Amino acid sequence: MKNYPLSDDIIEKIESNGEAHIGSNGIDTPLRKDAFNIDDDEKMALISEKFADIMDILGLDLNDDSLSGTPHRVAKMFVKEIFYGLNPDNKPRISVFDNKYQYDKFIIEKNVSIKSTCEHHFLPIVGHAHVGYISHGKVIGLSKINRIVDYCARRPQVQERLTRQILEALKEALNSEDVIVMIDAAHFCVTTRGIQDDNSRTITFDYDGKFKDADIRKEFMDSIR
Repeated sequence: MKNYPLSDDIIEKIESNGEAHIGSNGIDTPLRKDAFNIDDDEKMALISEKFADIMDILGLDLNDDSLSGTPHRVAKMFVKEIFYGLNPDNKPRISVFDNKYQYDKFIIEKNVSIKSTCEHHFLPIVGHAHVGYISHGKVIGLSKINRIVDYCARRPQVQERLTRQILEALKEALNSEDVIVMIDAAHFCVTTRGIQDDNSRTITFDYDGKFKDADIRKEFMDSIR
């Protein structure tokens, strides 16, 4: 396993950026090429060991009954739950069906739960996604929209990238450009640290195809309100 010590230059850059919301370039989650060279069990064993070191450095007594199992629980949570979306093997299988009703207006799935993690502080991002699309002969099972949203969310994220990843995943599944995605979320890196503002929320949206038309976008926005 590689170590990534922070040089003085890197620390100075981080501190000078302050609370600036910086995302990596591109739509893909930043992953090393060898990200999946070890299996989940080995990842959990290594993370458990490293997290035990963190707890020890903080001065916590790992011999205490309440804390002794925490490193394993955190490791399992990281690999199997909140970051399961990092592994492309976990990508949901998407079922689409013929649009036999010849329904040619847009379909909206509102208030799809978002449970993600800020990649800057590893704190939760919690909110909802609103998704709309126009059928091009196919419709998607409604629960599959939720699964796509959850899969994209379950990795270290910035909200802008998450919005684009959901959009592109739905365009691919539907074989259609006519998709729009809006996310309204609270970031715990804002609510529980730093400024500690409990009321602010972040809204992002992305769209393509017919949703580039301002009137169609307005109809979508009016519908989700």
